[in-house]
Amino acid sequence: MRDNEFSLPQGTIAFSHALPAHIYTLVTGGRPPAADWLQKASRGKILAIDHGLDLCRAMNRTPDFLLGDGDSAAPDAWAWALAQGVPCERFNVKKDLTDTQLALAKIKEASADAFLLLTGAFGGRFDHAMSTLFSCAFSGLPMILADDKEACFFLHDGESLSFRAKQKPQAISLFALGSECRGLSIEGVEWPLENASLCPEEPYAVSNELAEGSSAFHVRLQAGTLAVYLYWQ
Repeated sequence: MRDNEFSLPQGTIAFSHALPAHIYTLVTGGRPPAADWLQKASRGKILAIDHGLDLCRAMNRTPDFLLGDGDSAAPDAWAWALAQGVPCERFNVKKDLTDTQLALAKIKEASADAFLLLTGAFGGRFDHAMSTLFSCAFSGLPMILADDKEACFFLHDGESLSFRAKQKPQAISLFALGSECRGLSIEGVEWPLENASLCPEEPYAVSNELAEGSSAFHVRLQAGTLAVYLYWQ
């Protein structure tokens, strides 16, 4: 695999830049990914974010670090982690930032050269999902949000990516985050775009699909912040 690629069970993402050397898998508290998916997809050190500890424990995966306020994990989960010798950082429940935001800040402080796979981001509360989406998109850290059913990648000014599918996604959608995306192009899909604009208030680029006979698509962005979302049934 090339230094600009990251492989998921559903396919391989090729970014326009080399990926950082240090990879972390963050497990948070939304819908748990399928056990076999996590086994294949996870890379590097595993950081459990509060309720994500329950998933790690259920899969008999001891995380390398545990962080959170302890308000959503099972009552005995933190005790289990401590008994396993897992380094833990616990916060007061009454705090300004979410557990995921604190985890992103901790990783950014520890290593400016990090790439993240965050799983457990989908399928839970909508407000949590929106907070996670925007926090990740504007964290300054390259990352992927993914599980066996959904994935989201981010592009910023002048970046591009390609996705080579092992499993054909049912939907490919593009969303402008924060402000207008300009110079947006996508090819290899049923409804391509060339040098288009996409605004947050008019998200028309949803429910696209791979073109007939195509197993890959390519997205380019001149300016803005773009979320590339994939869905598998």
